[in-house]
Amino acid sequence: MNTQKAPQYDLKDSKVSIELKLAALWASFMFLYIYVDYFHLYMPGALEDMLADKVFVFEVTQTFLLAALVSVTIPALMIFLSVALPAKVNRWANIIIAAVYIPYTLFNLAGEAWMHMVFGAVVEVFLLCLIILHAWKWPRNEM
Repeated sequence: MNTQKAPQYDLKDSKVSIELKLAALWASFMFLYIYVDYFHLYMPGALEDMLADKVFVFEVTQTFLLAALVSVTIPALMIFLSVALPAKVNRWANIIIAAVYIPYTLFNLAGEAWMHMVFGAVVEVFLLCLIILHAWKWPRNEM
């Protein structure tokens, strides 16, 4: 019987750029953002409200749908912009946009909030705080 053990190797941590970390955080945020809205469709009365051109207390109009699309477009674009923008602009764009989305995310809990919505909002706010933290601590060039 062979009792030799395979050699043990330590795993090496790879260095990931701040830009890729931010893009990954925005992508994670977007998945949750979209899925919480999708799962909301399974709540009783949600489809009936949609058929009656109503979302929460808002009437569904072209302006409402444009605003909804803009609210999804901004974080979706941040996935790309986090790797494409110059460092100074990138840092402040991430800080400002993530800070704006925290109250926006919490507003989505107004009205009847089910546990999936609360859980999603908690994780989304956590991700937004991580975005702000990583952008705030952006690595500096040594002089």
